[in-house]
Amino acid sequence: MHDIRFIRENPAAFDAGLARRGLAPLSAEILALDKSHRELIVEIEHLQAERKRLSAFVGQLRGLGQHEEAMSFQQDAIEVSKKLKDLEPELDKSKGALTAMLAAIPNLPVDDVPQGADEADNVEVSRWGSPRDFDFAPQDHADFGPALGLDFEGGAKLSGARFTALRGQMARLHRALAQYMLDTQTGANGYEEVNPPLLVRDEALFGTGQLPKFAEDLFRTTDGRWLIPTAEVSLTNLVADQILALDSLPIRMTALTPCFRSEAGSAGRDTRGFIRQHQFEKVELVAIAKPEESEAEHERMCAAAEGILQALGLPYRKMLLCTGDMGFGARKTWDLEVWLPSQATYREISSVSNCGDFQARRMNARYKPEGEKQTRFLHTLNGSGLAVGRTLVAVLENYQQADGSVTVPDVLAPYMGGITKLAPR
Repeated sequence: MHDIRFIRENPAAFDAGLARRGLAPLSAEILALDKSHRELIVEIEHLQAERKRLSAFVGQLRGLGQHEEAMSFQQDAIEVSKKLKDLEPELDKSKGALTAMLAAIPNLPVDDVPQGADEADNVEVSRWGSPRDFDFAPQDHADFGPALGLDFEGGAKLSGARFTALRGQMARLHRALAQYMLDTQTGANGYEEVNPPLLVRDEALFGTGQLPKFAEDLFRTTDGRWLIPTAEVSLTNLVADQILALDSLPIRMTALTPCFRSEAGSAGRDTRGFIRQHQFEKVELVAIAKPEESEAEHERMCAAAEGILQALGLPYRKMLLCTGDMGFGARKTWDLEVWLPSQATYREISSVSNCGDFQARRMNARYKPEGEKQTRFLHTLNGSGLAVGRTLVAVLENYQQADGSVTVPDVLAPYMGGITKLAPR
């Protein structure tokens, strides 16, 4: 959500930020709605004061025994009350229109985010590791994975396209990856583990920006709740409608959860294999920080995600997303892209975003700076540390052998119960 006071005071800067997002100017339309809304508030406040004055006058006249005069002023008070009753729905309507407009506008990018239209304009920041030099033609995980326990047919039989069952040693490797990630983020990186609800109300998804704009990308239950598309929704909303103590910041949370996405806007993309699923698991990272600390927290969170890739020995690159490729709620995003030998390219495995106070305004999440009377909105950050399924794909492809087996990365040994290699069944 955007700060209406900022738009009032900086309409040109606001429109310039929208232009960087590829959007037309909106400040004039927003300010017209805001002006109308504020005029209604002033009118209502005036009528409320008038009603209070008349009611007090009626009481005084009755106390003096002047009942006829009191009746006249009481009638005036009744007329004022009628006007108020007529105006209150208008006030609700104007407030709703202003809120709806502000809620549909994406966050503004910070200055160092590169200008661009789509992923082709993203900027590579760094690379880690070198792609393996295979002495055979590396295969796509979708081709050799079924012999190791990737049951695409079984998943599709149960639930349809983009659902997969993991069996035997493949399920064990998937679990090992998830547990290693969670243990690392809670241990070495100091994130608090949370086991959050997977079903949330409308307010939670509004708070993190998925609603109202992206409802078609979500799954909804018959009782009106929503399946979370990411644990970011549950974790971030744990601070909604709160004023946090200064000494509690920053708050760092992590969760391993299933995630559910309808992928409404991805028809035809990654239809083979385990890369784009309707149900997948992810270790999510969320931080709640003071504004002056959020940039450093962004760096820290990205390093926490990178550390998993480095420990697994998976080559990757770090990308700074351009204005046209950033998510709705982000002001700045880094993507980590892991090397997939079968595609001879890097594919996204984590997005790490600083949302500034955009989500906090929607959630009314605040803190009180030391020595100040007024509260301020917090900054929120989120990232994947990592997406478990895509990491599984990266391990399978980068550690595949000519005989169809897959070597287990050394760092996962404590989680694999003595299994050092996945062999075709």
